[in-house]
Amino acid sequence: MPVKDFIYAVVIMAVWGVNFSVIKLGMASLDSFTLNGLRFLLCAFPLVFFVKKPELEWKYIAAYGLLFGVGVWGMVGLGIHFGASAGIASLIIQLSAFAVIVMGAVIFKEQLHKGHYVGLGLALVGLLLIASVGDGSVTLLGMALVMLAALCLSASIIMFKYLKVKQMFGLLVWSSLFSPIPLFAIAYFLHGAGIFSNLWDNLTPLAIFSLLFQAYPTTLLGRLIFNNMIVKYPMALTMSISFLVPIFGLLGSYIIFDEQIGAVKIASCALIILGLVISTFWQQLRKLLPASS
Repeated sequence: MPVKDFIYAVVIMAVWGVNFSVIKLGMASLDSFTLNGLRFLLCAFPLVFFVKKPELEWKYIAAYGLLFGVGVWGMVGLGIHFGASAGIASLIIQLSAFAVIVMGAVIFKEQLHKGHYVGLGLALVGLLLIASVGDGSVTLLGMALVMLAALCLSASIIMFKYLKVKQMFGLLVWSSLFSPIPLFAIAYFLHGAGIFSNLWDNLTPLAIFSLLFQAYPTTLLGRLIFNNMIVKYPMALTMSISFLVPIFGLLGSYIIFDEQIGAVKIASCALIILGLVISTFWQQLRKLLPASS
């Protein structure tokens, strides 16, 4: 991977990591389903009037929108609602990378080298260490819903690469049409009509900032760059970089909410970064090692 693309990828991982704190800011006045429904509404309008529809059948556009908008973010919201902590949920979602790498090897016949196994193993240990310092308070239903969200995220990534989408930005915009209504419906059934009658009052400056950040740099720009990498590079390489998200998530929590980062979390981050370096630059690292006799 060229250095320029690697830098772009790291920047997007930083945006996605900080986004967890930005979501928390928005949820101070809006429930997660209304927040995400408005997020995808902003992704679709008014851009849908100016961006050409991708050359895909409607069933694929709808499926992508429902998988990513409702399957991922709707199920994460439901998982948290039914007892999964936000921290544990973010870690379970990140483990979807392993499913994507395995499916990439099976479906697209992508080869995994020793560096991938070593790097992914170190990253997994790092993620588990981060999880070990949380309160771990989850319910079986909450955990199951978040795991479903992780599977939906994996499926949306595999679907994107399988379809070989050329109008990437168009797919992001048009597929967002299918996410808001189901998310608003979930919000209604869980919280009643009051959340809509009080919506204007709940749109505080922080909530508006959260919505704009999630819709544009996080979803439209972030997914555009990431999906382009999915098409250009092997799954194992692209998904390895995604392990940086929890690290930037911790930094975002520290900067925005002054949440402390202890020694275990620092060690976890070091393991994830080491795993990323090994997985991404394995061929270059091998050249530095002495040749075996």
